[in-house]
Amino acid sequence: MKKGKVKSTITVKGTEIEVVQRENIDYISLTDLAKYKDELHSDDIIKNWLRNRNTIELLGIWEKLNNPNFKPVEFDGFRNQSGLNSFVMTPKKWIENTNAIGIISKSGRYGGTYAHKDIAFEFASWISVEFKLYIIKEFQRLKDEENKRLSLDWNLHRTLSKVNYRIHTDAVKENIIPPEISKAQESFIYASEADLLNVALYGKTASQWRKENTDKEGNIRDYSTIEQLLVLANLESLNAEFIRMQIPMNQRLVNLNRSAIAQMKSLLSLNQVKKLK
Repeated sequence: MKKGKVKSTITVKGTEIEVVQRENIDYISLTDLAKYKDELHSDDIIKNWLRNRNTIELLGIWEKLNNPNFKPVEFDGFRNQSGLNSFVMTPKKWIENTNAIGIISKSGRYGGTYAHKDIAFEFASWISVEFKLYIIKEFQRLKDEENKRLSLDWNLHRTLSKVNYRIHTDAVKENIIPPEISKAQESFIYASEADLLNVALYGKTASQWRKENTDKEGNIRDYSTIEQLLVLANLESLNAEFIRMQIPMNQRLVNLNRSAIAQMKSLLSLNQVKKLK
């Protein structure tokens, strides 16, 4: 399973349960949930749940509502067999035969079975109604904390990198972009200037970062620290001045890098910046 950029853990009644994101969708570890009932036989707990006719019905309905590539014919076959003593179902079998997306599974030492929160809550209910209520409560707490951080903290930090954006792009437009060029060319020049700042601050271009972080969504600036975003805002303003002074790009890169190093050293030692985190 290719895990997304977010990986969190909630603790419910002494059991640690992993929550991951895949394409911005939350998946909860069924393996961890099953350990609440039986620490040593979590896989068997999941298989027993999957043998249940009500479970197959639930999974099939969820897939029909959320997965346009779901295979209903295969689902009907499993539904007809479910409940029989001879019926055996595993996460891998369900996924491979029906093209399901509500459950994802990975084998190996660090593997496990994960399910969309809708499905995971039902699995928790099958284990214990009380356990399900605790799971929902802790999961909601986790999401509230994430939303609070994103809205009050992260958005504020992101804003810092945009403070001087207009100044920077105006300087590019006035001093670098020649007249009567195409929009594609204009965008290319802006992208080049953005990467100039990326190299000065992060030591790599946006493209290089993406190649090194294929498992992450967003861009290099989405994973910046508060210090980096503060320096980035300053570099945008500084680069605008360098552009107006007609300093060549290669020399601007050297100057911006030196400034970034000096600013980062200063910011990392300031208690005031630490209070913003």
